[in-house]
Amino acid sequence: MSYEVTIEPTGDVIELDEGQTLLDAALRQGVWLPFACGHGTCGTCKVQVLDGDVDHGEASGFALMDIERDEGKVLACCCTAESDLTIEADIDVDPDFAGHPVQDFVATVSEVRNLSPTIKGIWLSLDRDIEFQAGQYINLHIPGVEGVRAFSIASKPSDKRNIELHVRHVPDGKGTTYLHQQLQVGDTLDLSGPYGQFFTRKSDDQDAIFIGGGSGVSSPQSMIMDLLEEGDSRQIYLFQGARNLSELYNHELYQQLAGQHDNFHYIPALNAPEADDNWQGFTGYVHEAAKEHFSERFSGHKAYLCGPPPMIDSAISALMQGRLFERDIHMEQFFTAADGAEGQNRSALFKRI
Repeated sequence: MSYEVTIEPTGDVIELDEGQTLLDAALRQGVWLPFACGHGTCGTCKVQVLDGDVDHGEASGFALMDIERDEGKVLACCCTAESDLTIEADIDVDPDFAGHPVQDFVATVSEVRNLSPTIKGIWLSLDRDIEFQAGQYINLHIPGVEGVRAFSIASKPSDKRNIELHVRHVPDGKGTTYLHQQLQVGDTLDLSGPYGQFFTRKSDDQDAIFIGGGSGVSSPQSMIMDLLEEGDSRQIYLFQGARNLSELYNHELYQQLAGQHDNFHYIPALNAPEADDNWQGFTGYVHEAAKEHFSERFSGHKAYLCGPPPMIDSAISALMQGRLFERDIHMEQFFTAADGAEGQNRSALFKRI
């Protein structure tokens, strides 16, 4: 049995199978609903039911209070239908969003390589083509690990059969420990995607600033290589942050791209270089490198931030102090499973993020 769901204010209509969550159905039919944790603890996917009957599922009492349930609110990641529905969601439709439907794939590991002491590059060959926007991510099913783990896609959208991932090892993290210590070439993994609202706003031709820390350079790599492949003429800046030279992975690739494209500028920053690094570049945090390069004036640019929450917050502060505001700042925060619901809090610096 299936039910018909009308989503306001966009007027989108989707089919919801019995037992399927509202969020899963929407994403698999190319309709984006806001969400974060995906398992009923953060409240980001809260929507209003205007008509119809639902089962709330395993929504936590903290994320969805009793009074909200009485008012007809549900969490899309947990809610299932018991009749046809009409819902209202806080959807900010972006004209640059392609809305590729989420699909399931079987991937074969084609290469595993150390990129740094803590980050591995993993290349996956898919059983069929995947359509995604540069900057989006996939959910990976890891053997013996409950739930899924999200990883940004580092490869270009034009390579539809192969996915590149950059995976940082999280101490005591079951998923990343498996990927670092047990994954072998030839292994198969299940994944789904694409997910996410982190993508290049190509209709806005302002120059682009990318700021990435740690394995957070994966999304900017995909976005930058996509722009360069298309021959985009805007000025593109990549600020890559790392602790020391050994952690500044793929910097030879970015140096090569900067040598090949006059409109691409690469600025690495190390905040704690080793003595034998003989580091001649910027020393300090990556947002400080951006401030110095632009003399603390960022207006007239689009900024894309990807990395751990402390880096994101520092970068947002620097950009806003330099006269760049929310409409021109886009971000993807990297959380570990250990961060849990607390890690899904919105930035205090943004109303919508």
